[in-house]
Amino acid sequence: MCGIIGYTGQEPAKDILINGLKQLEYRGYDSAGIAVLDPKTGIVLKKKTGKVEELAKAASEDSTDATCGIGHTRWATHGGVTEANAHPHRQGNVTICHNGIIENYKELTTEYGLKNSLKSETDTEVVAALLDKFYEGNPFKTIKKVVDLLAGSFALCIIFDDQPGKIFAIRNVSPMVAASFEGGSIIASDLTAVINFSKKYFVVPEYHVLELSQEGIKVQDLKGRTVEPEILEVNWDITSAQKGGYPHYMLKEINEQPEAIERTVSPRVSDGLPYLEEDGIDDEVLANLKDIVIVACGTAMHAGMVGKSLIETKLRIPVTVEIASEFRYKDPIIDSSTLTIVVSQSGETIDTLEALRLAKQKGSKVLSIVNVKGSTIARESDYVLYTHAGPEIAVASTKAYTVQIAAMYIFAARLGLVKGVMSEDEAREFMARLSGVGELMQKTIEASDDIRRIANHIKNAPDVFYIGRGIDYTLSLEASLKLKEISYIHSEAYAAGELKHGTIALIAEQVPVIAIATEEHVYAKVISNVREVKSRGAYVILICPEGKVENKEVCDKQIFIPQVDSTFGVFATAVILQLIAYYTSDAKGLDVDKPRNLAKSVTVE
Repeated sequence: MCGIIGYTGQEPAKDILINGLKQLEYRGYDSAGIAVLDPKTGIVLKKKTGKVEELAKAASEDSTDATCGIGHTRWATHGGVTEANAHPHRQGNVTICHNGIIENYKELTTEYGLKNSLKSETDTEVVAALLDKFYEGNPFKTIKKVVDLLAGSFALCIIFDDQPGKIFAIRNVSPMVAASFEGGSIIASDLTAVINFSKKYFVVPEYHVLELSQEGIKVQDLKGRTVEPEILEVNWDITSAQKGGYPHYMLKEINEQPEAIERTVSPRVSDGLPYLEEDGIDDEVLANLKDIVIVACGTAMHAGMVGKSLIETKLRIPVTVEIASEFRYKDPIIDSSTLTIVVSQSGETIDTLEALRLAKQKGSKVLSIVNVKGSTIARESDYVLYTHAGPEIAVASTKAYTVQIAAMYIFAARLGLVKGVMSEDEAREFMARLSGVGELMQKTIEASDDIRRIANHIKNAPDVFYIGRGIDYTLSLEASLKLKEISYIHSEAYAAGELKHGTIALIAEQVPVIAIATEEHVYAKVISNVREVKSRGAYVILICPEGKVENKEVCDKQIFIPQVDSTFGVFATAVILQLIAYYTSDAKGLDVDKPRNLAKSVTVE
């Protein structure tokens, strides 16, 4: 959540910082600011509530050519959305940006008598005040002293007035990446703000102090020892993080799903069989597991539910899906015979990261399914399945969700083979079908006109309900979340068989009900449930396989997916559900890519 950018080099910093903040807008924010250290006039600070564009207008009034500065997009936690609470914060001779939450800021304020010097309601300004209070000319010594006092998560970028051309940084949990290049150095919350300057970067190690200058980046641990960080290389270019002619990132990313699936699946197929050796996942850990726990948040958790359905149905291995924020505060029943799978697009989701650490404490091996190379979750896991989706900029996840499901399917196929539940012929057939889902998705994307018309019908509805059974119910949960988060329509998903146990009371005249019925063995049951809501006046949209044509007594509109086994039909169905949410939001004139109150990567509790 929030976004940090820091630049020092030979070029004027102001525009570089503003452009960097624009690249980080998708992370979610409600105010923004920059601070540059001008050798002639000192710190020049600009902060605005609202969009980065407002900050850009305000900053254009300043003519500074300073070449060192920091910037921030804030998502409010401590204190309201005001310019005073926006970052950067300045105390005395210290200016900082901060992502994360300082849990003991009130105690520190009292203990060190800071209250009268604070101008904001934020926990961040307390850190700035402490740095200024203890500073005697040695940035490293001061930073070490202050972070030893802090409880919570933080990524800090710091400028000291008497250190021209230098930015200092340190982090705990909250992510930052950094890169040096000819003529300068840059640091940011994620790669989208760095890649214009260098494809080679490193993940800032926790509790290490960085000193960025025009000459490069110096990294030290808290004992003062110089550390050489692991240099990584971006495997996508900046155009992957641009709209490419689409009106919104979300629509672009929906259309990118067939290619993302191909990039995720094809490297894991050898002689037609699922192949995980290059991912470092040895067969021994699969052979010895007795049960699986999948831990994730939001959309990633819904992908985990699809994985659970597949593994339990096809392999008969027990799987539990846990909400990460609940899992980490309970005493989970796991041990060395359990494989914990954690799922996170960013690899930085704080609740999922803490759940991973708890699972390891309990003796469980951890496999992570993540999209970001070198992320904290990836580094702390025993095994990693990278999803190769490329950058996902829209807050509402689309391609990350479907590649997470694809990764679950590859894992399940290998597990089935190792456990002897699948024969080689069955595994080959499974992987062949999985390799073909991109074509099904593409076919669905190309037939989106009906979906657009349906979105126009439901855009003014106060409520929308999704129903389904089995794997379709898990898809309903994700569909409902998508509609809520980008169209702001109240939406709920229900297991279709549960309607008569209370929730059918919510059905009234013309209330939209989107029914998903792709599983043959329960198709007739779902249609019976559809008749129940239709007879009570609901406006029914039925998603089902080609050939299942129903009359007006059953539904008002039908959307067809290609005729395919429902195990693999989930990918085409997911596209339809994503497009319903997208076109509804667009029809309402909303900001599809940046829904209110939401952030792309949730790195605070």
